[in-house]
Amino acid sequence: MKQTASVTGLKDATPDHSLPPVFPSPALCLGGALCWGIAMAACAYVSLVMHDRLPSFHLRRLLVIYFAGGTAAWPILLPMARFLSRRRGAEVRFAAHFALLSVGTVAVTAFVFALDYRLFYAQWHEPFGTVIWAFQFAFTTAGAIYQFLVMGLTLYLPVGLPVLAGASLWLARAMSTAMR
Repeated sequence: MKQTASVTGLKDATPDHSLPPVFPSPALCLGGALCWGIAMAACAYVSLVMHDRLPSFHLRRLLVIYFAGGTAAWPILLPMARFLSRRRGAEVRFAAHFALLSVGTVAVTAFVFALDYRLFYAQWHEPFGTVIWAFQFAFTTAGAIYQFLVMGLTLYLPVGLPVLAGASLWLARAMSTAMR
């Protein structure tokens, strides 16, 4: 059977145990999500302190948005990065984690911000399901995402870049040790 499978180009059905699993352990998934959320909220907090914008009456809401974005992004992005880089070298694993965690965390946080933004403006919108409501929903969401990208993206810097690089390096190394 193995001989005919190799002739036709099909691999046998036995799993390759030398590759790390795509889905991380529950401890890494849940613990990492909480740590990543705390790290993203801390990045926003440090950035606000550095730019002397800390005395904001929206501080708690901002930190919750960044925490929620980081916490929700981790369990979605970690399996994606592991899947895309599991057959590759350490450099590709680092790059995959770095790219997906950075872009994905920003995207999920922008989405959370848009939901919060939408909740505020919903009181002036038309009833659910109407054509005007659909336009209001679409443009309010697009405006919120744009506003987040222009003003909220700066709250990840300067602390977020080293945190992102450290997490990506740690995740790439963890995958390497799992393969041994």
